[in-house]
Amino acid sequence: MSAIKTLPKREDVPTELTWDLTTIYPTDDAWEQDYQAVVTLADQLPAIQKDLGASARDLSNGLDQYFDLYRKLEKVYVYSSLKHNQDNNNTTYQALNQRASALLAQVGAKLAFFEPAILAIPEAQLNQFINENSNLKVYRHYLETLTATRAHILDEASEKLLAGASDIFEGSADTFNILNDVDLPFPVIKDERDQDTQLSQGVYGRLIESTDRAVRQNAFKQLYKVYGQFRNTLAATLSNYVKMHNYQAQVHHYDSARAAALGANQIPETVYETLVKLVNKNLPLLHRYVALRKKILGVDELHMYDMYTPLTGKPSLTYTYPEAKAEVLNATAVLGHEYTSIVEEAYANRWIDVVENQGKTSGAYSGGMYDTNPFILLNWQDNLNNLYTLVHEMGHSVHSYYSHHNQPYVYGDYAIFVAEIASTTNENLLTDYLLKQQTDPKTRAYILNYYLDGFKGTIFRQTQFAEFEHFLHTEAAKGQPLTAQSLSDYYAELNQRYYGPAVVNDPEIALEWSRIPHFYYNYYVYQYATGFAAATTLSDKIVNGNATDRQAYLNYLKSGSSKDPITIMQGAGVDMTQPAYLEKAFQVFETRLNELEKLLTD
Repeated sequence: MSAIKTLPKREDVPTELTWDLTTIYPTDDAWEQDYQAVVTLADQLPAIQKDLGASARDLSNGLDQYFDLYRKLEKVYVYSSLKHNQDNNNTTYQALNQRASALLAQVGAKLAFFEPAILAIPEAQLNQFINENSNLKVYRHYLETLTATRAHILDEASEKLLAGASDIFEGSADTFNILNDVDLPFPVIKDERDQDTQLSQGVYGRLIESTDRAVRQNAFKQLYKVYGQFRNTLAATLSNYVKMHNYQAQVHHYDSARAAALGANQIPETVYETLVKLVNKNLPLLHRYVALRKKILGVDELHMYDMYTPLTGKPSLTYTYPEAKAEVLNATAVLGHEYTSIVEEAYANRWIDVVENQGKTSGAYSGGMYDTNPFILLNWQDNLNNLYTLVHEMGHSVHSYYSHHNQPYVYGDYAIFVAEIASTTNENLLTDYLLKQQTDPKTRAYILNYYLDGFKGTIFRQTQFAEFEHFLHTEAAKGQPLTAQSLSDYYAELNQRYYGPAVVNDPEIALEWSRIPHFYYNYYVYQYATGFAAATTLSDKIVNGNATDRQAYLNYLKSGSSKDPITIMQGAGVDMTQPAYLEKAFQVFETRLNELEKLLTD
């Protein structure tokens, strides 16, 4: 009998495949020193409240102290979070992360006076302060943005109460994450080689792409069997989190949780509404692609577990991690040497935590802050999907690098809305590069299939998620209970509408809502779809445009949050208040679908 293939323990992962967090703090003791320094500074800072609006100099000094404190706090939090995510079973870093989260809430409560105190300064006086103090000119955009939110900032006492409860508000999300990443009892199943394999999020992602239908069917059913056993608990965690969003929006005088979430990033709600409208208008394209999948696979019934396997059979393109690193450099070379040198730095200086290990957070992300490297968490598998994941997360990390090196701390981060554009532009550049490299019809078909699947998963699927997320919030706002049954019923109906008549709406897929971490991110997912669509236009300008187009793109990466997101993207060449960028994306989808149909049916 063959041995069961299990994930390695954290301590057994080769050092060169782990990120180097000693560049943040060389030891946990160094982290502790900064933690205590934040505690002390947070106790001292409220003393500035009485003089904050007294003069331009007082306001300038107050802003400097406020952001210096948050800069140190953010570093403390990022270290504990990354250490926790690399092994959620490690109780030492569970504790550090809990302490950092609690400190975040405590500091928020202590400094809740700050923004109301600034808003108490008459607008004319505030403008006079800015004009007479050179340091305040740096803060102009921040102050103007804050002033625009006057109607949604509460009095000091109220903001202090809410800030102090922030870690409590996150309790449902924390519970979901522990369940999802650590406590859910996934079974041992057979992989493509008939080897016993411990099912996990990463392993499921690989097996659902298997060309062996029995393998992907079993992985699908076994995964959702686990989630089905905990559906009531998971419905409760999600319901409570949605209620928290609605409550926060209500007390801050927003019409809805969506208005609050989008307003925080200065995004008009029409951007969201236009996305949903255009995607629904183009659902026939998705139905056509799904029908092609059924035809090429030659199945009497197309199931949801058939939606990710390559149409061309066994993948003709697989990548080891070293091979994928080289391809990322090749695909992004069009952006110039400065860009690729940052990618090379990421490889050389261990910004990337590569392989899956026991207790590691599932999925992938780019994380870090102004004073750290922009780290990348992966759970590597040798397939094309993971190559795309690497180029995607590298897009985030290079974006962070550029922002951090070209903006002061106050603008060093960037809105989530523009974040996904950088990552998905990289994906589009990779697709263009691969199609130019490959002339074999079967290989081209594989790449086209992969692109269309990516489009399906990013624009269609994430908009489906966005519709479900909006359903959650609107139903909860009406006082409707969000039970496992009601969530599953709606999700099944929504899934059928999106994928169309060619696919069997398997009962298991009704539970998909229960395993999506992004439903705990508060109106986040729509930005994957808008980002991918905008990236289609930008990548076309980068590849087929001129040096001015490429420089405009790099200028966007360097902008951080120095302007509002819509203005930043207009500078890059995309107006996201208009539907044209979405229409362009669907045109590309249809063109590539046409080519794939021709390759597979001629």
